[in-house]
Amino acid sequence: METFNPKNPYYHSLQKNLSIIFVIICAIFFLFFSFFSFNNSSKSLLSSPSLHCPSHPNQTTPLVPKDELGETLERASMGNKTLIIAVVNRAYVEGDVVPNMLDLFLEGLWVGEGTWELVKHLMIVAVDQSSYDRCLFRGLHCYRLVIDDGVDFIGEKVYMSNDFIKMMWRRTRFLLDVLKRGYNFIFTDTDVVWLRNPFTILTTNTTQDFDIQFSTDWHNGNSSSNINPINTGFYFVKSNNKTISLFNKWYDLKNSSNGLKEQDVLQNLTWKGVLSGLGIKVRFLDTKFFSGFCQDSSDIRSVVTVHANCCRYIKAKVTDLVQVLRDWGTFKIGRSNLTSSFRWSPHVECRNSWNKKKGKG
Repeated sequence: METFNPKNPYYHSLQKNLSIIFVIICAIFFLFFSFFSFNNSSKSLLSSPSLHCPSHPNQTTPLVPKDELGETLERASMGNKTLIIAVVNRAYVEGDVVPNMLDLFLEGLWVGEGTWELVKHLMIVAVDQSSYDRCLFRGLHCYRLVIDDGVDFIGEKVYMSNDFIKMMWRRTRFLLDVLKRGYNFIFTDTDVVWLRNPFTILTTNTTQDFDIQFSTDWHNGNSSSNINPINTGFYFVKSNNKTISLFNKWYDLKNSSNGLKEQDVLQNLTWKGVLSGLGIKVRFLDTKFFSGFCQDSSDIRSVVTVHANCCRYIKAKVTDLVQVLRDWGTFKIGRSNLTSSFRWSPHVECRNSWNKKKGKG
C-alpha cells in the first residue's frame, strides 16, 4: 500500500479541487438564503401600509388617511403654533374687478412695513376649487375647505344675504376646529389691508394675557369696554379651554339665531357678560391702530390695518382700498412733510354702495 506523502503532487491537486468544491457549495448556500430573505422582505415591504398602495380586497389592515388640515397648519404656523388665517371664494380671486381681493390683500402685505415676511405664516382657506387653484398658483399655504351644507359658496355673498350668513357660520365652525387643534391665530378678512405688523401690538408684554383681541367698527376710547362694537373680520384669539368653550357656545346658537350673522350673536354674548363669565380676558382694539372705513385712524404714523367695513360690494371695497394703498404710498414718499397734514381719501364707492344694487355702478 502506498503511504501518505505530503510532497506527492497528486495530493496537492486533490487539495486544490476540494477547496474549489467548498467555495462552490458556500456560494450555492449564499444565493439560496439571499433569495429567501429578499423574497420575504419584499413581501413585507409591499404589504406595508406606509406606502399607501391600493389594498387587496382581503386586506384587513386599514390605511390611515393623512390629515391635510393638520399638515397645512403645521407648515404655516410659527414656532409657538400661531398663524394667520383668511377665507376666500371664487368671487375674491376672479371676476371683473381688477385687482381681485386676494391679490389686493397680498399687495398690502408687500408694501406694508415689516409685513411681507408674514406671508409664510398665512393660510388661505378656499371654499371652492377655483379659489384653491388660485391660492396654489400664488405659492401660498392653501387648504381646501369642503362644504357639506348644501350651499353654493362660489359667488359674491352680499352683506347680510342668507348665503352670506351661512358662509360666516361655516367659517366659525372651521375656526373652532383650528382652536381645538391648539393653534392661536389672527383671523383676517381679505378686505383688510395690513400696513404694519399687527403682532408688534397684539403680542407685547402688556397684551400677552388677553385671550381675544377684537377689532371694532368704532372705538369709544376704552379698550376694556364691551360697548365697543366688535368686528369679526379681524381678531386675534389664543387657543385654550376658555376660548374653545366660547366658540362652542357661539356656534351652538347658530340654529336659534335666524336672521343674525355670527358677529351679531357673538356681540350679544359679549354684552351679556358671557365672555367674562368664562374667565376670558378681552381687549377691544383701538381704531387708531386697527382702523376701517367706519372710523378712520387719526394717526398715519400708528395705523396697522385698514378694513373696508361699512361697505357692501366687492367692487366698492377694491376701489376704495386701492386708494388707501395710494395714500399709504404718498405718505411713505413724503412722510416727514405729510405727518401732520395727512388725510385719508374719502371712501366714496363704499359710502355709495348702500344706495346701489349689485352689478350697477
